[in-house]
Amino acid sequence: MFDFAVFGSLFLTLFVIMDPPGITPIFLALTSGRPVKVQRAMAWQAVAVAFGVITVFGLLGQQILDYLHVSVPALMIAGGLLLLLIALDLLTGKNDEPKQTKDVNVALVPLGMPLLAGPGAIVSVILAVQHARGPGGGIAVWAAIAAMHLVLWLTMRYSLVIIRVIRDGGVVLVTRLAGMMLSAIAVQQIINGVTQVIRAA
Repeated sequence: MFDFAVFGSLFLTLFVIMDPPGITPIFLALTSGRPVKVQRAMAWQAVAVAFGVITVFGLLGQQILDYLHVSVPALMIAGGLLLLLIALDLLTGKNDEPKQTKDVNVALVPLGMPLLAGPGAIVSVILAVQHARGPGGGIAVWAAIAAMHLVLWLTMRYSLVIIRVIRDGGVVLVTRLAGMMLSAIAVQQIINGVTQVIRAA
């Protein structure tokens, strides 16, 4: 039988961690200046990548981490450092990758991972899968994951209307705001990882 408590708990947890409203300005900043068709494709690609990563870690997460001898705090620190580098590019305006690879890279990194499928979401899914009881619990876990990614896609897909309203000046402002938010997220993630390392020592 479908476990609504497990579904609701994991969905809310992932909503807080993945933060669809908070991802909107970052998505707009990273996709600005591209044709609408490309922006929509990038929203789909980012969600598909995040869902793929979450699915793999949900099925094999603990085994992957154990095999690579990677701890969760190390994963958090690495993700934080990657986000910090991207945030600095947004803040300084140095986001001028080659055109032929930029669209793909932005959809995969940082949108797909580690922004959407970050350490927090990965760890939450690994724990939820491990603690799911019976077929009902397992179905509820994967339903929550699928529902969360649907919400993420809808949020990014329809946030593109904002770009048409704010125009170029607004996009620059959103880019700087996204850089500030992303740098704060990155620093907090690094702090959390270092704190866990110290506690485990």
